[in-house]
Amino acid sequence: MKVKQILFLVTICCYFSITSFAQKHQNLYFTKDRVDLLKQRITTEEEFKNNWNDILSEANILLTKKDYGKIDYLSLAYLVTGEKKYADKTKTLLLDLCTRTTWSNPEMLKRQPAWSSDLKTAENCWNVAMGLEGVYNELSKEERKTIVDGVMRMGIRPAVNEWLLPENRIHSLNSMGHNWWTACVYMAGVASLAIKDDAPEVNAWIEEMNQASKEWFGFAGDQLQAKPKTWDAKGGMYESVNYAAFGVSEYLFFRLAHQNVLPKVKQPEISLLKNIPNFFMHVAYPRDGMLYSLNFGDSHKNIAGERPVKLLWALGYQNPNALWYLNQIENFQHREGLFKNAPLGILYHPDMSKAPVLPNLPTSEIFEDMDWTTMRTSWEKNATMLGIKSGHTWNHSHADANSFILFHKGEAVIKDAGNSSYGTKEYPEYFFQSPAHNVLTFNGKYQPKEQQYGGSPLRGEMSELLDAGDIKYVMANGTGPTSSIYARNFRHFLWLGKVILVIDDVKAYEAGKFEWLLHPEGESKKERGDISIVNKKAAVLVRPLFPETLVETGFNHDFPEKMVLSEILAPKEDNVKEQEKYYSIASPEPMRQTKFITAIILKDSINDKNIPEIERLKGDEMIGVRIKQNGKVTDVYLNLQADGRLMHLNSIKNFNGFTTDAYLTSITYPENKPNEISDYFIGYGSFLRKENKTLYSSLSKLFFIAKKQDKTFNINVSGQPIITATFSLDKKPETVIVNKQVSTIDYTNSQLKIRLEK
Repeated sequence: MKVKQILFLVTICCYFSITSFAQKHQNLYFTKDRVDLLKQRITTEEEFKNNWNDILSEANILLTKKDYGKIDYLSLAYLVTGEKKYADKTKTLLLDLCTRTTWSNPEMLKRQPAWSSDLKTAENCWNVAMGLEGVYNELSKEERKTIVDGVMRMGIRPAVNEWLLPENRIHSLNSMGHNWWTACVYMAGVASLAIKDDAPEVNAWIEEMNQASKEWFGFAGDQLQAKPKTWDAKGGMYESVNYAAFGVSEYLFFRLAHQNVLPKVKQPEISLLKNIPNFFMHVAYPRDGMLYSLNFGDSHKNIAGERPVKLLWALGYQNPNALWYLNQIENFQHREGLFKNAPLGILYHPDMSKAPVLPNLPTSEIFEDMDWTTMRTSWEKNATMLGIKSGHTWNHSHADANSFILFHKGEAVIKDAGNSSYGTKEYPEYFFQSPAHNVLTFNGKYQPKEQQYGGSPLRGEMSELLDAGDIKYVMANGTGPTSSIYARNFRHFLWLGKVILVIDDVKAYEAGKFEWLLHPEGESKKERGDISIVNKKAAVLVRPLFPETLVETGFNHDFPEKMVLSEILAPKEDNVKEQEKYYSIASPEPMRQTKFITAIILKDSINDKNIPEIERLKGDEMIGVRIKQNGKVTDVYLNLQADGRLMHLNSIKNFNGFTTDAYLTSITYPENKPNEISDYFIGYGSFLRKENKTLYSSLSKLFFIAKKQDKTFNINVSGQPIITATFSLDKKPETVIVNKQVSTIDYTNSQLKIRLEK
């Protein structure tokens, strides 16, 4: 070989050696582009300057503290300012953390087999990764080796061995496939991405984790041990808003770091990801002040989904509605947010200039895989929102099938009792159990306590959601999880203007005492036949109507046939040493089968005098109510023959001139003009006739709301996958809308025919 060729090769080798040595470590989140943009915005945008000052102030406080959980403040402070004091403190924390004997929880190590990887080890994997974001290139060879050896020994290897790899794995998606799985696996994944240049063996594990995400999102549950499906197709997670936000964020942190570090490596396509922001929006209650969320299960109304929504935006799932949602959340609303004055929050805060004033979302949504429903009057702040849950009970999902929560005028008025620290005796004995929720118990029982640990083999279900504006309906079936005491346990919610009717259809295996439980928020007291609830500017009346009403006077002993109201004291969510009251509304006599109809009256203000008139209706095999409000009358009939007691025979009855086989019927008309029907609702019926005229007919029993509005006929309908139904109309409508879609008009001989096929 010629001398020139040898010199050329030596030069090339030296070049690659030098560039390789000088190459900067690829940060997971604090990328050069993001940090440079932050530096620019700090100098040009007042909001970013103020938020950055909050971060820097916190970093300065941390210089004299040992707080591993906020090491990201020190890392970012160093990258932005270049001041060595932040790097030195970060190094000290990293070296201290990585020279320990173990990160494992002593309690977990006592299990058989021992768990050496848990949420604490996952947290420390994250802390190491966030520390390396700032000082990786400032570490000596020896310091880097100490840190890499420590995180591998105490964090990454235990996680991949126990949660992922076949040789030593002790966990499965069936046993621990909820938020723990993503936390333990993907925090180890984040740490692996942070040290992959120093520990080549992690690269194979990173790809294993990458592919395993599809299995986690796709886990369908099992029958043998009654494990629920992890994710609803519409983006919800049964564990609660709290654990949905935590569990999915642990994966999204990994996915974002993977995208930044390995942009050319394809990640699994998970179609569910685009739906997750919608879930957090539908369970959210926008109000003046802090955003609230439904707190079914182990959650709190202050919890929000800021972390997953913001991470999904950074990953490219950029629905403008998400910007509206992020605009509703306050800084440091709860412990697990990506707030604008926190390191990751400020770096990944989207451009909010295109945030809509209100989201483009329906006012009602049903999550049929996890059996939650939300209904609201509008997306404006301080509107009225009703949340209902049935579904599964297990782990973080409480024994609360068919329970509900009501927000009104910016406040919770009917609440979930919440939860306490898992170490308290009150958590398993009260907060998790049915008495802490708004359910209908029998002889003091509802769901078996063992479902907390063994799950509910039969889930509760929600179906038939209809939303026609001022009329809404949904059905909850809690028979499955309560089948040890109930042969039948249905709860219907029929929302008519300012009145929400809660209709319970229950049947036990023996005679006993039914009790309707109510957990108020704010000040509550009995006022004649109502329970009045006032919480700041929000006020509602809860009025039992059937099987009987409350005694209006104070002389209960004079009216033994009336409902029995009791106040019960129970521990408070935020301090179990304090107590608060909830109510039991009990049937006056033992019975085996009955119907409860309870009206919740929504007041426009505390002193609202425009209260709907409500009259009890009773007839042949029928109970119901007549509601007069704002010049309209709505008659609601509950057909007692249509509750499953008939075999083969149809439940045909005549109510006030209407003949129908429907379980529930609601007819709305102008006051003093009963023949001018404007709206009607059918709950499980195949026909409705008035005198000799058939107003509606279908071969199958359907659920629908029909409204005549000027020259438009609007119908929301469900019940069967194939529907053919006819409706009597005196004039051909100009527009027909079926389930929010404009439909072709098939009108002959005063009959409108609609056809649907899923």
